[in-house]
Amino acid sequence: MSETVIDGVDYGPLACLIGNWKGDKGVDKAPEPDGEERNLFYETILYEACGDVENGQKQIIAIVRYHQVVKRKSNDEVFHNETGYWGYDKATGQIMQSLTIPRGLALLAGGKASTNADGETVLEVKAVDGDKDWGIVQSPFMRDNARTKQFTHSVFVKGDQMRYSESTLLDIYGREYDHTDINRLTRA
Repeated sequence: MSETVIDGVDYGPLACLIGNWKGDKGVDKAPEPDGEERNLFYETILYEACGDVENGQKQIIAIVRYHQVVKRKSNDEVFHNETGYWGYDKATGQIMQSLTIPRGLALLAGGKASTNADGETVLEVKAVDGDKDWGIVQSPFMRDNARTKQFTHSVFVKGDQMRYSESTLLDIYGREYDHTDINRLTRA
């Protein structure tokens, strides 16, 4: 998808996300009390163009809403369900991702978009617990038992192909652990 203007809204680098994506090459590396587990997964992500919003009569943000559902290959059960928004401020080039998961966590990650040497659109965002701009909010249980300290997300899109890597630095089971997810998806 090379067109960035849809129904009069310039989605900039986020336009490449819009559509229904499916992938079955996912690998989730997650903490366990005595080590780690590795889950192979498949997922769907639906990205929808939602128009734009105006903030304080000074900022216009193009909005893409998404819903991600991830299932383990081993038992076909959902183990991750996430909703959120990607936003693009054309005036500054800033992109942002806001997300919530039912475990009691929400975050706002910020970053920039670029194009790499392979011609892929690259979206990179980061949030850090306690950061005044790009922060993380978590329930008291999560804060005390599985605190998210940092989140980074890199998405690479070229045509109808997407790949991503996501890292969530956790303080869990008395140690720091880098929980990671990667996958390759195709626009349906």
